[in-house]
Amino acid sequence: MSQTLPKLLKEISEKYPENAAQYSKDSSKTFQPTSYKDFYYEVQCFGAGLMDKGIKRGDHVGLISENRKEWLIADLGTLSIGAADIPRGCDSNAEEIAYILSFSESRITILESSSQIKKIAQKIGEMPLLKDIIILDSDIKDEDIAEEVKHINFHTFNEIMDIGKAELAKDPDLVVREIEKGEKDDLATIIFTSGTTGTPKGVMLSHNNFLHQVHGVPELLDLKPSDKWLCVLPVWHSFERIMQYVSIGAGNALCYSKPVGSIFLADFAAIKPTWMASVPRIWEAVMSGVYKKVNAAGGAKKALFHFFVSVGKSFNLFRNMLYGLRPEYRKRSRAVEIVLSIIPFILLFPLKKLGDILVFKSIKARLGGNFVAGISGGGALPAAVDEFFSAAGILVLEGYGLTESAPVLGVRKQSHPVPGTVGPVFPGTEIKIVDENANVLPPGNKGLVLARGPQIMLGYYKMEEQTKLAIDSNGWLNTGDLGMLTINNELTIMGRAKDTVVLLGGENIEPSPIEEKLSESLYISKAVLLGQDQKYLAALIIPDLEMIESWAKENSISYMYVDDLVDTPEVNEMMNDIIQEQISPKNGFKSFERIFKFRILANDFEIGKELSAKQEIKRHVINEMYSKEIKELFK
Repeated sequence: MSQTLPKLLKEISEKYPENAAQYSKDSSKTFQPTSYKDFYYEVQCFGAGLMDKGIKRGDHVGLISENRKEWLIADLGTLSIGAADIPRGCDSNAEEIAYILSFSESRITILESSSQIKKIAQKIGEMPLLKDIIILDSDIKDEDIAEEVKHINFHTFNEIMDIGKAELAKDPDLVVREIEKGEKDDLATIIFTSGTTGTPKGVMLSHNNFLHQVHGVPELLDLKPSDKWLCVLPVWHSFERIMQYVSIGAGNALCYSKPVGSIFLADFAAIKPTWMASVPRIWEAVMSGVYKKVNAAGGAKKALFHFFVSVGKSFNLFRNMLYGLRPEYRKRSRAVEIVLSIIPFILLFPLKKLGDILVFKSIKARLGGNFVAGISGGGALPAAVDEFFSAAGILVLEGYGLTESAPVLGVRKQSHPVPGTVGPVFPGTEIKIVDENANVLPPGNKGLVLARGPQIMLGYYKMEEQTKLAIDSNGWLNTGDLGMLTINNELTIMGRAKDTVVLLGGENIEPSPIEEKLSESLYISKAVLLGQDQKYLAALIIPDLEMIESWAKENSISYMYVDDLVDTPEVNEMMNDIIQEQISPKNGFKSFERIFKFRILANDFEIGKELSAKQEIKRHVINEMYSKEIKELFK
């Protein structure tokens, strides 16, 4: 097995030289393929170009860009010569970029476009080691280069590639020799955490951290060399990044799209992918889009759709009982489950097939016709979203992990997907659940999730004390997540330990289940639970303004601007009814989990402000930004 990522690419390029490695859009927005043979050559060219600029083994290279074909060429080109990259997204502000590049001691940084230069210019005094900047876009305008950075050497991606080609023409094995020097424990990257909890920490990941997962995935997913992955996530996050390495390991093709519904749905039709890795918000948006379209159609179409979704959910319940696809926290009688489920399964089967033909066939067609499964990660997949796609016959496999574990600790097995879990513990990995006294808990008991395995990070860069707090002397990583194991060693995640809200009465409440239940409503886009050290719970609500406006028109409520609706008594009364209906005993919630007050916010949360790049809620930021509104809720 390969010891480094560039060695893996070299092997795959020799095994599948003519297979497409990447599909990216040309100027006419048409997907064009790049073969593995050509891709490997491009990686070598970029690596040789970096060597010409003085980058050597052990150096750090900044990489500030979104997902595009050049990102992976730059990434693997950097790794090929023994350097490590420091990735970050374009939505990062000047302070973040300056901190990351300075703290990581990067001498060269790669920027997606010249628009990022002004961020560097604002803080150039904090980056004394920075000597060269490479722009991935094809040109750099003189007016884009601020006076503060005139002393920096600027190059385009194409210029670096041309330099590399010239170097390889003189010495074809220049980069190959560097690749051969690579060892499995070499540093591959330093990924600074996205900052949902404060100051970013630099997670050091080795080649082996990633490759352990590349080699383990075939035990869980049935990947074929002809497969294509639609890429929509920020690649600087470890989730999208590991899926791209997995794609390379299987000889698959990466097809670059955007996390915008209209774009990636059009790309589904054009490229007909077999796989897509995405965050829960995107799966949620797809589901919401389907419901909105159907509800707008009304009449028989709406009734038929809701009927067959209900049939699909019921069918799946009995199918899962019949085939043993339910989380088993304590031993159950399989014979009893089979007896209870087989007759409903048989009776519902024809209706399920009819629903597939009349309703769900058109939804599947929008995914291009070749779709095998989606992988959901970067946050918990809401149960309602999971159940909807399952009812529609679209397989979404939920995974779990964190940057510190590069990132995968579990993912549902394609051949045996157990809902309500993030699948079996990843091959070669250990998971244990412990209580507050570090006692190991048996299956079916909720506690803190600890993980140990070859994918666990090397540590936090230049933060030895924080590393010791995260990883104990026996190599166990404290994930900070709450969960429980089934008797079959499958993992269920139940929220963040630090997110737990403790009321004045001492009641402990996990926000995620409540927030997810609220977001099941078509009228609620996002919800944030509040109440730490208070007598009761409250919530900030981000409405779906399109649905709110539609409801207002149906109920003859006058308004001048859509934003004004959130302050009307009628909308607030309607929202209160939804909240009390969703968070009620009939849905399994306790009396102290009831939401007493709420505030509807007119403006959606933004990535880079209230949301991380993975669209996770930054609770500490929200507490600061909406401190006035929050105080009002607890008066």
